[in-house]
Amino acid sequence: MIPAPFSYQRAGSVEEALDLVTEYGDEAKFLAGGHSLLPLMKLRLATPEVLIDLGRVPGLSYIEDRGGHVAIGALTRHREVET
Repeated sequence: MIPAPFSYQRAGSVEEALDLVTEYGDEAKFLAGGHSLLPLMKLRLATPEVLIDLGRVPGLSYIEDRGGHVAIGALTRHREVET
């Protein structure tokens, strides 16, 4: 199936992503990998008017030992966690 029409915005920073979601509100969804959102859009179970792509936002992909816990960034790939 084909998703409903939507607008695409690529954020270049965390601040820009926050500005975009503030501008578009509930009509926007963040796109990071698309493994869950895109199938829902194809079935029209999710119909966001705007997708905000976080894929190129620096600083969101990391794995850090922080003493009592390990921090994993929102854009860290599963393969990176595995290895």
